[in-house]
Amino acid sequence: MARTKYIFNTKTLAYEELKRSTGQKFFRSFLFLITALAFSIILIFVSSIYFESPKERMQKRELAQYKLQYQIMNDRLDQMQVLLDELADHDDNIYRVIFEAEPISKSIRQAGYGGVDRYAKLEGYDDSELLVNTAKKLDMIVSQIYVQSKSFDEVFELAKNKEKMLACIPAVQPVRNLELKRISSYYGYRIDPVYKVRKFHHGVDFSAPQGTPIYATGDGVVKKTNRSRRGYGNTIEIDHGYNYSTFFAHVRDIKVKKGEEIKRGQIIATVGNTGKSTAPHLHYEVRKNNRAINPIYYFFNDLTPAEYELMLELSKIPNQSLD
Repeated sequence: MARTKYIFNTKTLAYEELKRSTGQKFFRSFLFLITALAFSIILIFVSSIYFESPKERMQKRELAQYKLQYQIMNDRLDQMQVLLDELADHDDNIYRVIFEAEPISKSIRQAGYGGVDRYAKLEGYDDSELLVNTAKKLDMIVSQIYVQSKSFDEVFELAKNKEKMLACIPAVQPVRNLELKRISSYYGYRIDPVYKVRKFHHGVDFSAPQGTPIYATGDGVVKKTNRSRRGYGNTIEIDHGYNYSTFFAHVRDIKVKKGEEIKRGQIIATVGNTGKSTAPHLHYEVRKNNRAINPIYYFFNDLTPAEYELMLELSKIPNQSLD
């Protein structure tokens, strides 16, 4: 039951019952509703700032779980990167070395997916850095796996052709030299027999009588033959593939022709004394990637370990070359 309100009438000096019009009643009701609504809004706003709703708490837990999973994923990606680095190291320093293949450059292995716009859709969030780093790691690993897969495909093909490669790589001495007495000059700096100055000798000189057979040291194709009275005299160059070639100089009789396929152990010429030569001998070079390398590293099919050690010691003794 509503309480009756009274007001003091100063004219009649008496208390009279307060009577409001319909408009006044409506206005008071409206003012009450507005005040209540404003108070409710303020209360909700303050609550939203200082208090979490059940839904917000659930979303917060989910976000924390997602962040934890991303961190776990990052740790696993780091572990995968370590494994990939180990595979790359074995690939470059073991597998590709065995098959005489060049290692894959670091720039190719670490080539990721370029473009800053690639990760633009991940920007603008509280954890954007975590998202972008994870995406970059994943892209980098995918790229490296692709490169490593291609490398293993190449190594697999090299392995299938290993027997052919071993037959092609120079592996014997071009002149029979059972007692190691025919090598008169080794690879390295030697005294020129004509000019008497110290010059680099790019091959090995095998001293032997004229007409002594000269053998191909690996399977290959005759790349070039030349007959001359100057310099290296009569020469033969054989392309063995796999970036290897051999060069024979000062020969007398050339028994092969350009473009001819030859086998290891096949007689290709005889020892001579042509060109700038001071005595009958064969000048023999092994070249890889068109650069002369020490031939004694490619006599392993002919020598025992003891003989090879002796040859290494003899090669260190300074002497005079025959050309």
